[in-house]
Amino acid sequence: MNSSRPGLVYLHGFNSSPKSQKVSELRALLPRLCPEIELLVPELGFDPARAYQRARRALASLQGRPAGVIGSSLGGYYAAALSEETGVNAALINPAVYPYRLLQDYLGPQHNPYTDERYELTRDHMAALLALDPGKLRYPERLLVLLQSGDETLDYREALARFPDSPTWLQAGGDHRFQQFDRVVPAILAFLYARPNTPPPG
Repeated sequence: MNSSRPGLVYLHGFNSSPKSQKVSELRALLPRLCPEIELLVPELGFDPARAYQRARRALASLQGRPAGVIGSSLGGYYAAALSEETGVNAALINPAVYPYRLLQDYLGPQHNPYTDERYELTRDHMAALLALDPGKLRYPERLLVLLQSGDETLDYREALARFPDSPTWLQAGGDHRFQQFDRVVPAILAFLYARPNTPPPG
């Protein structure tokens, strides 16, 4: 494999998986837009600490190569933390800004419809999410925040307030899945690889 081949890590959201619709769209689009990009989509699972370690390992496997990260919803939270830790450019799609607050309403039995996994979401998981919050961002310019105001799950205004110094793209309407995701992929790729970054190993 060419060691200079760019890599792209996609981080899915809560109760999602590498089989999500946006991942399917990326797999279809990349061969046409940027066939040289290798797409990595780790199965994150529900445990936040384990999910973040899996995300870190996926990114670390691209050491020495141009790399970028896309994170959707809860994956956007992990992507922002990875960007702060490593300096990698990341695109956040309708990101969960404070998931340790948002998911309080989901404590208890859960079912992932993509994987059919059943588990218990606990307060310990909320504490693990809080521990991943990077606080004040050192590299806000390395985050591209893409929002749709019609998001029925997350208040887009929280993301605007959380990332005031990051380039932001806000579209009226839409929903949490992010309608017409395919239309923004070229802009995302242009941002992610605008300046080379080679994240350190995790």
